[in-house]
Amino acid sequence: MAFSSVQDIAAAQDAGWRQTHLGRLMGSALRRFDARVLQLMAHNVEVPLALSNLAARDQVSAAHVHITRHLALQGDRLTDLAHRAGMTKQAMANLVDQCEAWGLVTREADPLDARARRVCFTLAGLAWLQAFRDAVAQAEAEFRAEVGDDVATVVSIGLEAYAGGAGGA
Repeated sequence: MAFSSVQDIAAAQDAGWRQTHLGRLMGSALRRFDARVLQLMAHNVEVPLALSNLAARDQVSAAHVHITRHLALQGDRLTDLAHRAGMTKQAMANLVDQCEAWGLVTREADPLDARARRVCFTLAGLAWLQAFRDAVAQAEAEFRAEVGDDVATVVSIGLEAYAGGAGGA
């Protein structure tokens, strides 16, 4: 079939694949999961009120959760934290600045290198981390209830295998 214009090519294309390919579906599922986790955290009575209010007003985003997901309990240098989260040092520094202003983390001297600083959880940050853990467990339970245990197990095993593969991070 010969095409005479970009419009002819576009009309002949099946655009549905752009909405239903695996990457798009995984991205949509991740956004839905993260939104539910943040919603649950916003309503967790164990989270300090100021942090709950930030989450409830959508001031906390999935990007801020990167710190919760990746910061080691003993703390990390900013460069290590950014690398683990797959972000630039500058982008992570901005998130750390916000989280420090909210009282989730603090910067402390690195005991191994006087020139370096470590990002560490505060007590409020550890409460936030526990709320994150509880919210993830609840969101996973809701996922299992929606799709069924068998499908949830297959999805989990498949994603774990794929993420751990040669192309995984």
